[in-house]
Amino acid sequence: MGIAADAVEGEGRALSPDRRFGPDRRRLSWRSFLQGGFTPRRRGGRREGEGEAPVDWHEPHLLFLSVTILLLSVADAFLTLTLLMLGATEANPFLAFILNEHPKVFALVKMAFTGGGLLVLVAVARARVFSVIRVSTIMQWLLLAYAALIFYEWSLLHTNV
Repeated sequence: MGIAADAVEGEGRALSPDRRFGPDRRRLSWRSFLQGGFTPRRRGGRREGEGEAPVDWHEPHLLFLSVTILLLSVADAFLTLTLLMLGATEANPFLAFILNEHPKVFALVKMAFTGGGLLVLVAVARARVFSVIRVSTIMQWLLLAYAALIFYEWSLLHTNV
């Protein structure tokens, strides 16, 4: 048996089974998110049953997914601007506002939002959404959605030419 279960202190009272105090260091927080991103150490869980827990090391295919999604986002921005010059309108209300008020920062804002979202998705790629689907699978679907969007914009561009 463990020390906490059957040890007795000098005053005759048993130790509690859980002697920890303070905040739980295993809880996911902004500090752990940033520290794990800048100082990766672990590739897998340390305890039994932690195989799917988010850890510091990320699979190489996530780099491919992230870079490809960013490149497709650049292509989307280029095709969007080309279609806007031909008379189309931006469907995203936030990006439409940016285009109308600050057109020179449109691409920067679009890349910042896409890149920031990808950073979060990569950080939690091993986690499961609603205990059903891994976030890395959602990234694969996002890649397919971006490819479909590029194909759609390409077809719009060629029907207008």
